[in-house]
Amino acid sequence: PPSLGLMTRMDFHQPPPQLGNQFDEDPLLGEHLARVLPEEMRHALTPEWRELGALAAGELFSLQQADRLCEPELTHWDPWGKRVDQISVTRVWERAKALSAQRGLVAAAYDDTWGPHARVHMFTMNYLVQASLDIYSCPLAMSDGAARTLLNLNNPALVERAVPRLLSRDPNEVWTSGQWMTEKTGGSDVGLTRTRAVQEGASWRLHGTKWFTSAINSEMALTLARPEGNPDGGAGLALFYVETHAKGGLNNIRVHRLKDKLGTRKVPTAELALDGSLATPVDGTDQGIRKISSMLNITRTWNAAAAVWGMRRALALAKDYATRRMAFGGPLSEKALHRDTLAGMQAEFEGAFHLAFWVIELLGKVEQGDGSDTDTALLRALTPIAKLQTAKQGVALASEALECFGGAGYVEDTGLPRMLADMQVLPIWEGTTNVLSLDTLRALGRDGSLPLLVGEIRRGLDQGDHPGLEDCRTQGLRALQPAEDWLLGAEGDDKEAGARRFALTIGRCAELSRALIHARWCLDNQRGD
Repeated sequence: PPSLGLMTRMDFHQPPPQLGNQFDEDPLLGEHLARVLPEEMRHALTPEWRELGALAAGELFSLQQADRLCEPELTHWDPWGKRVDQISVTRVWERAKALSAQRGLVAAAYDDTWGPHARVHMFTMNYLVQASLDIYSCPLAMSDGAARTLLNLNNPALVERAVPRLLSRDPNEVWTSGQWMTEKTGGSDVGLTRTRAVQEGASWRLHGTKWFTSAINSEMALTLARPEGNPDGGAGLALFYVETHAKGGLNNIRVHRLKDKLGTRKVPTAELALDGSLATPVDGTDQGIRKISSMLNITRTWNAAAAVWGMRRALALAKDYATRRMAFGGPLSEKALHRDTLAGMQAEFEGAFHLAFWVIELLGKVEQGDGSDTDTALLRALTPIAKLQTAKQGVALASEALECFGGAGYVEDTGLPRMLADMQVLPIWEGTTNVLSLDTLRALGRDGSLPLLVGEIRRGLDQGDHPGLEDCRTQGLRALQPAEDWLLGAEGDDKEAGARRFALTIGRCAELSRALIHARWCLDNQRGD
């Protein structure tokens, strides 16, 4: 009857996208691990990766959706009028802290079992689960950076005190770290830091304001301050270690407020006042900016990886939705234009994946002492490139993914808009695109790094001497040579003005180079499509 037809139409409900096992349903990850890791290692670790893939798509994804409206809270006063400045975090973050310790989501990188491949294993685990953990990667990245910095600077007392806790696999013992660098005077120009370090006998106390301090619930932080009497500028800053609590309360720290941010709203980011906070110089009382370089290398690598796992999640949901969404007589997955759109997104994701995991491989080799001088130079040059390139791609892909859902992609209670809001922080964290573009020029100006990087990119592009890959190779070479020529000839303001275009061009060439290496391996080993 007509009324039954009307009721059927009125009862229509669009099914939401679903996730399958995030390891089993990711052929690129499987191919990459088969290409770069020893077979024995893959055989030993595959059960854990598969388990994490199921966890990410099941329990953690469900908890994330149920916890969508929960955000960290700041309580300034206890019921009896004592200032406490206590931070409560979300259920997802509570679950993430335990999971991160138990699975070694930081500690695995420092486990000698897998040698130079330890970083690939550690980042593979994070790649599988972090998209379901509401940016818990933020404190983990800073903890990893702090552990590496303390080990590299080799302050025995601080290494003994902090590193075992940062790398603990016991949820009741593990610490996370913050990095308090940004002040009201600016973010990237840390040479303007106004926080003062005052020596009182054998102790140091910090006085000042930190304008952005992410993951303020962490147990420690590394921060910059200027010892009294030191000159202005970056050379006069020192790197300090601070524990957030002392004698049962905060370490003379006042939490003014939590930031009201566009995204990463699950991360408790605060404005702090340091009012005589006890601190310890990590390595002398000057040249602090230089001494945070190893920390930035780690956190920028995490930033690139975060862009990749965010892109992967957006694609997984968009692809699944395309099979469910019925429009114009069939599912979106059968529409040629929509398939082409998803294919373009997949290509962007795969390029970003290959670049990020190239840096991850190099980092593992260099940390374990297995890297050559060339590997070290490539790591230094590629880290800022990978961070800036993948971050910009991540924002663009997340925006495109929301469009794939139509109006549902713009409605907060679907949880989908959070993907774009959270991704938008990645071009800002750890240095903006412009700052990193200038870092790229500096890195390529040292130690003959430019010819090393260009040569390595060309080596990858040369893997495209195959009928199915030749066009990609040609396009890559056409872009690479003018970029190299420009850098060798540019000077002054022209050089600075073109830094961003150059860095993004080199980033895309690097991605294409690594994609061709992977494609050739797949062809030679009869893997993939």
